[in-house]
Amino acid sequence: MNEHTEELIEEAPKKYTSNTITESNRKRATILAFALVPLSGLATDIYLPSFPNMALSFKVGASSIQYTIICFLLSYGIAQLFVGSIIDSFGRYRINLASLLVFALSSFVIVFTTNIHIVYLMRVVQGITTAFIIVGKRAFFVDVYTGEKRRHYTSMLSIVWATAPILAPFFGGYLQKSFGWQSNFVVLGIYGVVMFLLELVYSGESINIKHPFHPKAIFKVYRTLISSADFTFGIVVLGVCFGTLMIFSMSAPFIVEHLFHLSAVATGYCALLSGTSIFIGGILGKTLKFGSLAKKLILANITQLVLIGLMYVLTPVYTSLPFLMMFVVLINIICGFIYNLFFTYCLTRFPLNAGVASGLTSGGSYLVTSLVTSVLFVFMVIKDPSSLALGYLVFGLLITGLLLFLRKKLAY
Repeated sequence: MNEHTEELIEEAPKKYTSNTITESNRKRATILAFALVPLSGLATDIYLPSFPNMALSFKVGASSIQYTIICFLLSYGIAQLFVGSIIDSFGRYRINLASLLVFALSSFVIVFTTNIHIVYLMRVVQGITTAFIIVGKRAFFVDVYTGEKRRHYTSMLSIVWATAPILAPFFGGYLQKSFGWQSNFVVLGIYGVVMFLLELVYSGESINIKHPFHPKAIFKVYRTLISSADFTFGIVVLGVCFGTLMIFSMSAPFIVEHLFHLSAVATGYCALLSGTSIFIGGILGKTLKFGSLAKKLILANITQLVLIGLMYVLTPVYTSLPFLMMFVVLINIICGFIYNLFFTYCLTRFPLNAGVASGLTSGGSYLVTSLVTSVLFVFMVIKDPSSLALGYLVFGLLITGLLLFLRKKLAY
C-alpha cells in the first residue's frame, strides 16, 4: 500500500446508480457495515452455552456438537478464499442481500430439524453466506475510505468483531435457560432478516472499479498476494491466534457445566469475560504506538508464554473458576492485541485488490484455525485447566516460531 495506489482509487471513475454509496448515505452504510462485521462471531458464539443441551437433544456426544463449529469455520474459511474475486468482479451489494436472506433461512431450518446432519449442512451454508457478507463489508471500508481514515476504520474491524464474543454467549446463556437451544438460531434468523431490510433501504454498492472475471487475471492476483511472505505468514499467525481463542470457547461449556457443575448462564458470563478481554486487546493493538510492529508482537508473545506457564503450574493448585478465568482473560488480551495488529496489516496490504485481500486474510486464517484446532482436539481432550493450558502452550509456541520468521519481513 502506498500514496500512488490510494490516488488511483480516489481518481477512479464511479458509475453512480440509485444503489451506489455516495456522500449522502455513506455514514448510514458505514454503520450498517460495522453492524454486520460481528456476524461470524455471533454465528459461532451465541449457542456455545447450549452445547450440552444440544448434545442431549440430538442424542450425540460433545464432539458431534463441537463439529457444528468446525463445519462453519471450514466452509467460512474456504469460501473466503474465492468470494473476494467474485465480489471484486460483480460487486458487493446484491450478493450481500442474497446472502443475508439465505443465512436467515438456514437459521430457521436448524430450529425445526431433529437431524444433526441437517444442522451440519446448514452450518456449511451459513459459513458460505457469512463469507460473502463479511468479505464484502471489510472491502467496503477499503472501497470508501483512503489514507488515515482507511487505517482507522480497518483497525476498528477486529475491535467491533470482538463485540460478538463479548455479548453473544452471555445473551445465549439466558436464551438457553429461558427458551432452549433453538432460540439462539431464531435470533440469528431474525437478525438476518432485519439486516437485509436495513441494507435494502440504506446501503448500496461501494466498489469503485470492477475487475473483469478472467481466471488468468484472477490467478495472477492470488499469486501476487500469496507470494508475499509477510502477507501469507501473517495470515497463519492470525489463524493460530484465533485458534487460541477458540480453544476456550469450544471447551468452556463442558469445563464450566461439567467440571465446576454450574449452569449455562455461568458459561455465558465466562464467555463475556473472554470476549471483553479480546476487545481490550484489540483496543491496545490500535492505540499503543511504541516501537516497531515486530517489537510489539514479539514482546506480546513472550508475555503470553509466561502467562501460560504460570497457568499450567498454578491452576491445579488453586482449582476455582475465577482463578482460571483470570489467566484466560490475560491470555486473550494478548491474543486480541496480536490479532488486531496483523489483521490491520494484512487487510490494508493490497488496497487495489481489497476483496481478494480481505477474503484471503480472513478465509486463510479461518482455515488455519480449523486445521490447528481439529488436530489439537484429535490428540488432546480439553476437560480441565491443565489441559487447557497445554493447548494454549502449543499454539503459543507456534506463534513464537512464526514471529521469529517474520520479524525482518514486516513493512513497518
